[in-house]
Amino acid sequence: MGLENLILLLVLGVIFLPFILAIGCLVLVMTCPWSRNFRSGYVNLLLKIFQYGTGRIESAEQKKLETIKEKNGIANGNIAESVEQVEDNLSPGHAIIKSSAMSKEDLVLLPNGNSSPKTASIPRNRSFNSLQRDFILSDCLDFVHAGMEAIIEDEVTQRFVAEELKSWNLLTRTNRHYEFISIRLTVTWIIGFFIRYFILLPSRITICFLAVIWLTLCTALVGFLNEGAMKRAVYEKVSIWCFNFLSCALSAVITFHNKENIPKSGICVANHTTPVDVMVLHCDNSYALIGQRHGGFLGIIQRALARASAHIWFERSEVKDRETVAKRLKEHVDDPDKLPILIFPEGTCINNTSVMQFKKGSFEVGSVVYPVAIKYDARFTDAFWNSSRHSMIQYLYMMMSSWALVCDVWYLPPMHRRAEESAIDFANRVKAVIAKQGGLVDLSWDGALKRMNAKKEWKQKQQEEFSKRLKVE
Repeated sequence: MGLENLILLLVLGVIFLPFILAIGCLVLVMTCPWSRNFRSGYVNLLLKIFQYGTGRIESAEQKKLETIKEKNGIANGNIAESVEQVEDNLSPGHAIIKSSAMSKEDLVLLPNGNSSPKTASIPRNRSFNSLQRDFILSDCLDFVHAGMEAIIEDEVTQRFVAEELKSWNLLTRTNRHYEFISIRLTVTWIIGFFIRYFILLPSRITICFLAVIWLTLCTALVGFLNEGAMKRAVYEKVSIWCFNFLSCALSAVITFHNKENIPKSGICVANHTTPVDVMVLHCDNSYALIGQRHGGFLGIIQRALARASAHIWFERSEVKDRETVAKRLKEHVDDPDKLPILIFPEGTCINNTSVMQFKKGSFEVGSVVYPVAIKYDARFTDAFWNSSRHSMIQYLYMMMSSWALVCDVWYLPPMHRRAEESAIDFANRVKAVIAKQGGLVDLSWDGALKRMNAKKEWKQKQQEEFSKRLKVE
C-alpha cells in the first residue's frame, strides 16, 4: 500500500506540477505593476468613451428640444416671461401655499424622533378658539407633504436599490429609456456588448477559477507553518498577493489613501456595499474576518483562509448570541499577535450612497477602532449586492460582465472611546467620520429594515413628535 500511494503521489505531482507552475507565472504577470498600469489605462479609455456617449445623447436631446420649440413657436425668453406672468397672477392663497412648502431636509424623520422642521409650529399657548380663527389650508401642507414623501421615496427603501447614474455607461442598466440616438452610438454599444460578454466575461471567469485554486493552495501551505510571528508575516504577504490576483477577475482599479493610518491591530470598521469589500481591503493589508459560516463559493474562501490564520466564524445558531460573539471578539483583539479584525457594523449591504446605523457590538469591546471609508465609482459597475433579489452567483455574473471595479479607500486616523461615552454614541461618531470622508449620506436608520418592518417604538416616537406640533391648550 505504501508503494502504491507513493507512485500515485508522484503521478499526480507530474500531472499537476506544470499546471501549478503555469498559475504561478500567471499570478506574477497579473499582479505586477505593468498589469495595474494597464488596468488604469483601460479605465481612462472607458471614461473617454463614456464622455463621447454622453455628449451624443445630450446633443440629440438638445436637437429635440429645439425642434419642439420651433413647432410651438416659443423662444426661451417667452417661456421665462410666461412663468413670471403666472407667478404674478397667483392668488394670495396660492402664494401662502408656495411659501409654506418644505424642503426635503425638513421632511426627514429620524428613528429617534428628533426631527425639527424649519417651518413655524403652532405655539403651545394658543387657545382652541384662536386656532380655529387663524387656521388656513397651508397649516396642514407640511404633514401632507411629509406623508407623500414617505410613501413615494422614503430614506430607507431607496438605499437598497441600484444607485442612479448621472450619465449612460453603455451597460443595460441606465437612467434613460433606451432609444435610438445615432448609428455611431448604437455601433459603440454593440461593440461594447461583444467585448463584455465574449472577451471579458470568459477571461474573468477563468481568472476567478484559477485565483480561488491558487488561494486555496497557498493558504493550505501556510497552514503547515507553526504559529508565531513568522507564520503571520508569511500569511500577510501571501494573502495580499492572492487577493490582488483575485481582483484581476473584476479588472479592479483600487486607490488607497492615507496609508499611514493602515490598521495593524485592534478593530477595523468600514461601510458595506458588497461582499467584494473584503477582497478590496485585502489587496493592501491582511485582516482577520468575523461572520457566519457559509456554503458554496463563500464557504470555499472561508475554509481556505481559516487554514492559514485565525478568523472568527459562527454557526447560524450562534450569530444571535451576543455574549458568545462579544467574548470571542474580545479574546481576538486582546491578542497582539493576531491580525486586526475586519467588521462591517451595518450588518447588510447598502447601495454606495449612504452609511446606515452601526451596530454597537464592535464598539463595546474597548479596543482601538480604525475607520475605513470605501466609495465605488458607479460609472463602471453597480457594486451594490441586493441579496434579497440576486444570489451570489448572479451577482458575480453581473460584476464580471460589467466594465471594471473602480473604487477609493481611505484609511482614517484610529479612534478611541471617550470617557463616559456610550457604545452607541461612539458608533455614531465613527459612522459620521466615515460618511464625511466617503461623501456618503449619514443615516440613523437600521439597515435591518431591508428585511423587517419598523419597530413599534419608532412609530410611537413619530406619533409623539407630530402630536407635540399639534398640541394646543
